[in-house]
Amino acid sequence: MRTVKQVSDLTGISVRMLHYYDEIGLLKPSSVTEAGYRLYDDEALETLQQILFFKELDIPLKEVKEIMTSPHFNKMEALENQKKLLILKRNRLDDLVELINKTLKGEHAMSFKEFDMSDYYNVLEEFKREHEDKVIRQFGSIDKFDEMLEKIKAGESKLAKMAIEEYGSIKKYAEAVKNNLNNSVMLTKSEQIEEFKKDLLNDNHLKLKELYKNLTADLSKNPSSYEIQQIAGEITNIVKKDYEVFNGDLGDQFWHSMVQLYLVFPQWIEEVDKKYGSGASKFIGEALKVYFGSHEPKIETLYKNLTADLSKTPSSKELQEIIAEIIDESQKTHKALEVEVGENYWSYQAQQYLSETIIAKAIDKKYGTGASKFIGEALKFYLETNK
Repeated sequence: MRTVKQVSDLTGISVRMLHYYDEIGLLKPSSVTEAGYRLYDDEALETLQQILFFKELDIPLKEVKEIMTSPHFNKMEALENQKKLLILKRNRLDDLVELINKTLKGEHAMSFKEFDMSDYYNVLEEFKREHEDKVIRQFGSIDKFDEMLEKIKAGESKLAKMAIEEYGSIKKYAEAVKNNLNNSVMLTKSEQIEEFKKDLLNDNHLKLKELYKNLTADLSKNPSSYEIQQIAGEITNIVKKDYEVFNGDLGDQFWHSMVQLYLVFPQWIEEVDKKYGSGASKFIGEALKVYFGSHEPKIETLYKNLTADLSKTPSSKELQEIIAEIIDESQKTHKALEVEVGENYWSYQAQQYLSETIIAKAIDKKYGTGASKFIGEALKFYLETNK
């Protein structure tokens, strides 16, 4: 056992900071003496070491705590990910040192290599310069686009982690982003969805205005009642008839995503509740979800089938066949939308299901406690046996 002072001397972390870690529940001492002195064992020191790895990667302490206290946290997998990011950081620092040495020698060299994020930022800036009209249509204004860019920069380490794990390098990620930004299919679909959302909020479609008003007239009603389902059916049919994005081969997928907005997307929920009353967004989402029922996208049905019984073995033949269908259906969608994904897309998705707290919460809420880990394990097994 070591005292807080000994731990401070060993690690270079101040006593005050160790006290703070204790206060916020990030690193509790192994025991406390009768006199009130904190004591730390080897296990606590290993935890502290992992915290310091996260800190070195500039991850906020609040996020570190969420990651490490998650039931899905895997210490060895976290160390592997930290290793990749620390190598990234080391290489970037090596590049900077090399650049400084060249500058000190009088060489006027600019060198930002494979792991520099500037390739990615340059793609976004170039898109803004060359497609100002598209930026305004997609983001509302140039200022909002710049705000998004600043948020991205604030979370640079997390983005770098994703880029390397999914695409192999930041350079490859930047190239994919450039292609996706200029993807006319996705751009058109995005614009059509935004047009539909504006029409709803601004009452530009008179028939839909009337139907949504009737749908939300009494939020105490049962969303699955015959009366409400009649209105939900009319809304769905009109939307599919009058808005191109919601018809065709991928129409159901886009409509399913729109229905989900009413249930899970905070900004949209706030706008809808402001317009129709508190709880209106959830009510609309539930009503449309019930009506949509048997018309849901195949990919959604597959995920429901996969998680129908979480007591099953993720590696079973039955579930592995469903995973194969999920991958096949997803690839068809990517191809139809001309969307580029990384060479390690599926292994990255498996890792997200297993370790990303936010994703785990959303998936578990949707399919049942433990569903995210279940999906991740099933997908991971499939990838390992089908290399």
